Amino acid sequence: MTKILVIDDEPDLVRFVRRALETESYQVLTSTNGLDGIRLALTEHPDLVVLDLIMPGVHGEAVLSALMAQDPSLRVLILSATGDVQLRIACLEQGAIDFLAKPFALRELIARVRNRLQDNAGSRRRDTLQVGDVVLNLQARQLLVNGKTTALSQREFLLLLHLMRNPDAVCSRQELLSEVWGYDFDPATNVVDVCIGRLRAKVRPDLIVTVRNVGYQLQSA
Repeated sequence: MTKILVIDDEPDLVRFVRRALETESYQVLTSTNGLDGIRLALTEHPDLVVLDLIMPGVHGEAVLSALMAQDPSLRVLILSATGDVQLRIACLEQGAIDFLAKPFALRELIARVRNRLQDNAGSRRRDTLQVGDVVLNLQARQLLVNGKTTALSQREFLLLLHLMRNPDAVCSRQELLSEVWGYDFDPATNVVDVCIGRLRAKVRPDLIVTVRNVGYQLQSA
């Protein structure tokens, strides 16, 4: 049975997440502090860790660092209410495979857990994402198109990362504002559209399509 470790200092949230994951037939271990979470990861060898970033005592980023030192192939999905883009990038650079902003819908968490467990079945960790001739190196934060390296800004990287992790899905502007810019409201700006325009200039123009009045879709074929 697939084993998932949930590390979060909010007991009610831990209980809800545990119930939801157990309903999906996962074996769930829980911890409400970072040190105990590290111990459980070391002794129980979970297939995936759901880790809250903001916790008293040992900060989630330190927990992530310890987990990666123990097992660089471990899948870690970060939960956090922070909109700090630099912190998100730091976590991805350390090895986290996904970042879900609080508050979130349990159905979305379950979907992300399922997808991350299925990712790269032949190897527990993915260092790159690829769609056609477009390759995103997650560790170096580099974009390769037809073998040619192209530089990305921080937000371009996060935006393309989100789109490539959700190929063929229609991502709303609000979703992208939340995931990439950390906004939980519509700031009434065109920052998403501008960043999409820059990405289109760096990849194939037809790779990212506009879905009118909704958002954008990265097409896998």
